[in-house]
Amino acid sequence: MTRDRRLPLPVLVTTLLLSLLTASLALLLRAGAHETGFLTGYAGAWAVFAAAAVALRRVPRRHVVPLVLAGAVAVTATGLVAAPRTSTDSYRYAWDGRVQASGVSPYDHAPADPALAGLRDDWLFPSAAACGRDGVALAPLGDGRCTRINRPAVHTIYPPMAEGWFLLVHVLSPEGVRHKGLQAGSAVLALAVSGLLLGVLRQRGDPRRAALWAWCPAVPVEAVDNAHVDVLAVLLSVGALALVARRRHVTGGVLLGLAVAAKLLPAVLLPGALSGIRRPRTVAAVTLTAAVTVALTYLPYVLLSDGSVLGYLSGYAREEGYDNAGAGGRYALLRLVLPDAWALPAALLGIAAVSAVVWWRGDPERPWHGALSTLGTTFLLLTPGYSWYALLLVALVALDGRWEWLGVALAGAVAYLAGPVIGAVGVTAAYGAAGGVVCAMWWARRRSAGRSAGARGDFTGRPQPPGGTSVSASSLARPPSRQRLDP
Repeated sequence: MTRDRRLPLPVLVTTLLLSLLTASLALLLRAGAHETGFLTGYAGAWAVFAAAAVALRRVPRRHVVPLVLAGAVAVTATGLVAAPRTSTDSYRYAWDGRVQASGVSPYDHAPADPALAGLRDDWLFPSAAACGRDGVALAPLGDGRCTRINRPAVHTIYPPMAEGWFLLVHVLSPEGVRHKGLQAGSAVLALAVSGLLLGVLRQRGDPRRAALWAWCPAVPVEAVDNAHVDVLAVLLSVGALALVARRRHVTGGVLLGLAVAAKLLPAVLLPGALSGIRRPRTVAAVTLTAAVTVALTYLPYVLLSDGSVLGYLSGYAREEGYDNAGAGGRYALLRLVLPDAWALPAALLGIAAVSAVVWWRGDPERPWHGALSTLGTTFLLLTPGYSWYALLLVALVALDGRWEWLGVALAGAVAYLAGPVIGAVGVTAAYGAAGGVVCAMWWARRRSAGRSAGARGDFTGRPQPPGGTSVSASSLARPPSRQRLDP
């Protein structure tokens, strides 16, 4: 009797959808569409991605890992087909790497500073003729020349791990590769995240969920094509949460500190990393280790720099309206019901409340569950205008499986790509729709859990053990294995 070697139909369907996704992303990045035109094609890629993720659910388990990995390589590679399309941040990365290689602190001089004129080349600082021809996409320097770097008159805002990454890419890149070195390095990091997610989920979940990162259109667009350093923070953050889940709190704290030193946003993950941990010694093992790690990464730059290593960070916060809600599009959902002056305190209070619940009642075996709740809530309360911030959110969705939070990532893309056209009302509607889906799914899951508890005979909604004996509220605070470790 011969064995049937034909691939199951779900594998063929998923492969076909992946091929369509890869082709659509490559065409989108190679085409010349901008803003709302780009957003339309991007939304189409997201629709194909959703269909592929649904189809993967019916694929036999033995085919899942090879299919996810093959899709990850194909989808990630599409980010290499064109120069950065929707962001110029990677040009600042390349400049900061070059400045450091010359022995100068990236925090001491703005790109427009004449003191660094000797480091300029025609790639980042085109000739005057090119400035007149392509002036829309270039920033003037005031001396007849221009630069691809945005905000050339201000100092860098990137933390030390990010600066170290820029230096590493500059040193390893061949001469004349321009933006391609950063894109290639980011592609490697994105694939490393896919591999790490698969490793974690094969032991603590369903490896199919890794596709929510590996095939997500945000990865080739934001992490690879635009080469945002957020992908480095994502890799370190996923590693940190995976280690904390295995009770390796000190090592997890180190990785979390490195993630914060790559992109400050992962600091929001700390309550998730502390989910259900109440023993002071263990809490300190994570928090103090992370804090010391951040301090140590800053130390070399503090010693090397003449000025502040915070750079334009405070100016950026003001520019984006985080300190004054009336000056920008931040806190859009809160401002529907609160005066502008109340938006920032209300956002901080909301984030603190969710963080406290996550820390006190979270599951230490799944720290990413609480981390996703905290990060997602932060996005809904702050309504950021930059879509690449959500790369970390996408990775946490893959770990936890609550797909509805991907709508927040899409809302960020709407805010960034279409915000100037649709205005504050459209951005608020996008984040409002995303928040509505999250709330609806949360309510549906609660009702489903309640019905399941009722079917077992526990009409209070509390879980019942196999023997039917009631479970006390205190015993539900943490899984039994952790109750022994963290009394």
